[in-house]
Parts: sequence; structure tokens; C-alpha cells
Amino acid sequence: MITQIYAKLKPVINSVLAGLVGLAGGAIIMALWGYPPIAAYNALFSAVAGSMYGFGSTLAQATPLILTGLTFAIGVRGGLFNIGAEGQMFMGAIAAVAVSTVAMPVGIHIVVSILAGMLAGALWSMPASALKISRGIHEVISTIMLNWIALYLGMYLVVDWLGDPQRAEKSISAASTARLPGMLSGTSLTFALIAAVIFALLIYFVVWKTTLGFEIRVVGKNPGAANYAGINENFSINSTFILGGMAAGLAGALQIIGHPPTFAIYADFSTVRNLGFDGIGVALIGRNHPIGVIFAAIFFAGLNVGARTMQITAGVPLEMVRVIQGVIIIALAAPELMNLWSRLTPGLKNWISEVKGS
Repeated sequence: MITQIYAKLKPVINSVLAGLVGLAGGAIIMALWGYPPIAAYNALFSAVAGSMYGFGSTLAQATPLILTGLTFAIGVRGGLFNIGAEGQMFMGAIAAVAVSTVAMPVGIHIVVSILAGMLAGALWSMPASALKISRGIHEVISTIMLNWIALYLGMYLVVDWLGDPQRAEKSISAASTARLPGMLSGTSLTFALIAAVIFALLIYFVVWKTTLGFEIRVVGKNPGAANYAGINENFSINSTFILGGMAAGLAGALQIIGHPPTFAIYADFSTVRNLGFDGIGVALIGRNHPIGVIFAAIFFAGLNVGARTMQITAGVPLEMVRVIQGVIIIALAAPELMNLWSRLTPGLKNWISEVKGS
């Protein structure tokens, strides 16, 4: 009985221990450079939990990270290294803005904006899936290229087609009928958080409680056994990319219709940029599990929110704060990163040998 309980709690225990190691490592680095670690960590945690503003800001920043973390996590469960959340999120944001050019009733407009973002993200993931299935192109290469294509295509669309006539630095704002209401007065937290959590729970249900999810996980762990069992590997790959693209597209849409005060895309995509890559770290911290990703996103966002307070209160410079954040994140991500590497190494070796052979 105790052994079974430990087996179920082992990932949580390992994550807690890794977090403690990361905090201890950060404290040592600060002490060596003459900064007070206790005061710094006190400032960090008080910034997140010490006020409703800090708490709301943390949850608001965690919202897109939940979804981009899911994109990478779903890919890993399906045996794919999908790092295309960035581009898929850009397309979701563009779709949400484009939908605002059409007048609709309040409730319908919000739903249509969300669905448009999810559809755009899923469609943008399809070229990588097609290249993987038809030509054996590794998804790392294709998704990186698609990220850059999405960025510059998005910039073109924002400037030339969806630009705000009165403010050249951004797109038109999402229509008032498409905006999600706030959850906590005085903060940027909106009901986008609820949408992200619900989607994460749906992904958990699909991947762990349905036949489709079982097939995705079997293909991810052992493609040979999946083929022997009659599972359609190509269908599983497509499904994995589509689910991940939907998550990233939803993240982009929610950053527009649920991110006050502008509810718009800036021409440099600063409102959504890098959130896709941050999602990789979130997924690793959360052990590539939808529930773990939710808590990992909140923790990741808390580090970002507390960084400024560490500078002001404890006098820790920004460069040192980033070092501390990196140490903590690496320590938390290390267990899953090693597990991921052991699973992906054989596939990468096979792909490299195939490329050399051709």
C-alpha cells in the first residue's frame, strides 16, 4: 500500500525536492555575490501572495503559459518535439483580431473568437505534421521555420490589413463584444484563466481517458508496438499536432480578448512573443502532465512577477534575478528533461542516420 502511494506521489516529491535544490542553489549564488538571499526570497514570495494585485498579475501571466505548456506536453506524450507553439499562438491572435471586424452579439462573439483562434492554431500546425508524415522531416526543424514565417506574416497582416488607423504601432483592438470580463478588480486577470484551466482539464480527459488519447500515448512511447497493435501512427501524429495547435491558438486568442487594456496585437508582437518558448519550460516543470502544467505555469509566472520586487526591495540587480530564475527553473525541469532526452535520443539518432543515408 505504501509502495503504491509512493509510486503515485513520486513525480510530486521529485518536483518538490528539485524546487528546494533550485532555491538553495539560487541562495548560494546570491550569498557569494553579496546579496541577501532571505530578503530576496521574501520579496519574491510577498510580491506574489502579499497583495491581490500581485496574485492577480501572477494568474494573468500564467494563463497563456498553461496553454503553450500544453502544446509541448501533448507533443511529448505523442512522441513529438513540437516547439511550434510560438507560431501557432501568433496565428490564434491574428484570428481573434480578424474576427473582431465582424459585428456579433456579446456571447456569440466571444465564442467565435475563441474557436477562430483554436482553428488557426490547429491549421498552422498541419504543415509540420504533413512534412513529418510524408517526408520524415523532423518537427523541430519544421516548427522552428513555421514560427518565423508566422511572425513575419503576422507583422504584415497587423500593419497592412488589421492596423489601427489612429495608432500605427498596433492592430485594431478586439471588439468590446468579444472581450472577456475581468475577474479581479484592479488587475489584468480576466475569465481567460477559467478558459485555459477548462481546456487543460479537457486535454487531460482526452489524453488519459479516451481511446484517441491512449493511442497517442502508445505511439509516443513505442511506435513499433503501436503499429503491431494496429494503431494508425499517422492519424496519431496528426491528432497530436492538432490538439497542440488548438492549445497554442487558444493562448493567442485569449491574449487578445482577455488581456486588458489594449486588447490588441502590437506590431512587434510583444503582447504574445516568447510565450510559446516559455511554455517549453512550463511543460518540463509540470512533467508534461496537464494538471502539472497548470501549477507549473503559476509558479513560472510568479517568478516573473516577483523579479521586479526582488530588485526594488532586496536590491538584487535584474541580471542576478534572471540567473536565480534560471537556476530554479533548470532544477525543476531537470528530472523531466532527462526523461525526455532518454525517450527522444533513439528517434533523433534514427533520423540523423536516415538523413546521412539519403
